[in-house]
Amino acid sequence: MSDAGVYVSTDELVALEARARDLSFVQKARSHQQLAGRMQSAMRGRGLIFEELRDYLPGDDIRSIDWRVTARTSRPVVRVYSEEKERPALIIVDQRINMFFGSRRSMKSVTAAEAAMLCAWRILGSGDRVGGFVFGESPTSEVKPHRSRNAVIAFAEKIARQNASLRADSKSEPDPQALDKVLSAVANIAHHDHLVVVVSDFDGHTATTRDILLRLSSRNDVICLLVYDPFLLELPTSGDIVVSGGGPQVELALRTASVRSSIDTFARNRGRELRAWQRQLGLPMLPISTAEETAPQLRRLLEQSAWRQRRR
Repeated sequence: MSDAGVYVSTDELVALEARARDLSFVQKARSHQQLAGRMQSAMRGRGLIFEELRDYLPGDDIRSIDWRVTARTSRPVVRVYSEEKERPALIIVDQRINMFFGSRRSMKSVTAAEAAMLCAWRILGSGDRVGGFVFGESPTSEVKPHRSRNAVIAFAEKIARQNASLRADSKSEPDPQALDKVLSAVANIAHHDHLVVVVSDFDGHTATTRDILLRLSSRNDVICLLVYDPFLLELPTSGDIVVSGGGPQVELALRTASVRSSIDTFARNRGRELRAWQRQLGLPMLPISTAEETAPQLRRLLEQSAWRQRRR
């Protein structure tokens, strides 16, 4: 499929859809509570919600009787529940120039695109509406949540368009507030009971970023996929490299221990700060490496995240 000169391979979309089938954003577990529904979830949605009170009818489960209302009205009254039908999902995909880097297998921008599409296909397969935002150096693109394959394909095309615009010699001035702006836009839409998936390297994160995520996670389920390249954590011990953000170039003497130490300290401190948000905000911050296949990583991390939630 193509749009404005951007080509999205149908085979790749089908392959990602197949790999997404065994992912799960909802934790299933056995419940020992008498009045529990069929599924216990650390996530909102996919449960039972109160619908109404009505008079008791022969054959109703006596466990559903609301004894306070029964005592007040002097007639038996039961509480009626219905299964919650859906949980709209918004996926935020980072395609800024800082994502245009990769030392092995793929660029961060490509890994982010793969992770986003795996999430989109799985959410659609669960029967929920899915949409999202793609932000980069070009104007932010939005796809409103829909329950259709066409919506997922349209989302893939917007990711591909932003990805194709990334260039090493880009003259665009990066917006240091781009991440906070798109998260604010999401917060204005996702007032409650949404699933919000943020796929980014979180470059330029600030205290404002943390506050917006806290606001989002107080009424929604938020999962952060932290895309990283292992190069900064496994620096070579010889040679020099030249780095550039599209403008001035800087030579880094990696053969010098002090240079390697400074870069390593910066990278690890940044990682620890972001992972601390998982404990402080109570939201999963799942690291996705560009050096490995995306689907197995995402499957493993979601399973581990569900285990941690059960332990809380």
